[in-house]
Amino acid sequence: MPPEKIEIFKSMEDWAKKNVLVHLKPVENCWQPQDFLPDAASDGFEEQVRELRERAREIPDDYFVALVGSMITEEALPTYQVMLNNLDGLRDETGSSLTPWAIWTRAWTAEENRHGDLLNKYLYLSGRVDMKRIEKTIQYLIGTGMDPRAENSPYLLFIYTSFQERATSISHGNTGRLAKAHGDTKLAQICGIIASDEKRHEAAYTKIMEKLFEIDPDGAVLALADMMRKRITMPAHLMYDGCDVNIFFHYSAVVQRLGIYTAKDYSDVLEFLVGRWKVEKMTGLSAEGRRAQDYVCRLIPKLRRLEERAGERAEEALTIPFSWISDRLVKL
Repeated sequence: MPPEKIEIFKSMEDWAKKNVLVHLKPVENCWQPQDFLPDAASDGFEEQVRELRERAREIPDDYFVALVGSMITEEALPTYQVMLNNLDGLRDETGSSLTPWAIWTRAWTAEENRHGDLLNKYLYLSGRVDMKRIEKTIQYLIGTGMDPRAENSPYLLFIYTSFQERATSISHGNTGRLAKAHGDTKLAQICGIIASDEKRHEAAYTKIMEKLFEIDPDGAVLALADMMRKRITMPAHLMYDGCDVNIFFHYSAVVQRLGIYTAKDYSDVLEFLVGRWKVEKMTGLSAEGRRAQDYVCRLIPKLRRLEERAGERAEEALTIPFSWISDRLVKL
């Protein structure tokens, strides 16, 4: 990033202390995975596990494919922290830096870390999945990494995180609603509390971008157009389970069919962000900035038309085995 852009983030440090760090919760006020799981130290542990397994027994396999995919995405957290720490102008130079950007990255990671822990333990106790093959998928994913095509630019990555935090909030929320429909209110509560965290983190990232649109409207709208041309991909797009090279696309098809995260949701997220950042109302842009503004605003109706095609493809879905559920067959 050019030096003048890096300087923008240094100049925002006092603002970030007051406006970004407020979206973190003190550790003592945070929920922990154990709040939602059987207590291994209690005399009733075995009974609590039996009850969990009985509830899980009524949930269909395709739901577990979706839940496992979400959990694996959360478990690849080391990749996401490294990516944030590599951003020009925001790096945690010492590993315990007291700049607001470094404090945010570490504390955000700590809050997000609970999500994978909770889902992982729930899935293990449920008895419905093949944990060893899931664990291999997690190891593969962390080892492979991800490429959001943000090019070490905070502008690009904060657009990506704004989009992704809202997308994951929607996804976990819908996963929770499905769990409730299948009769597992405890799992619904788990998914709901994770969705709530994602919503709070979304508020921080969208606020950062809102400030950048105010300080550097041209730079912000050009970054938004750039990311949307590349298309926002899920953090786990390089997922591999050791046998299915297309497992991410197969998992995504199941999620789309179940209505957990769909092409419509993608369009809705973009429409929300464009409205939140008042992209259509921006004035005083350069010629290049106006072209970027026009591209982004025209993109939403194009995406809406693609939603119909996604629905047509779903009707022609194949049925394939998933390693995560011991190779049982699931419709895509």
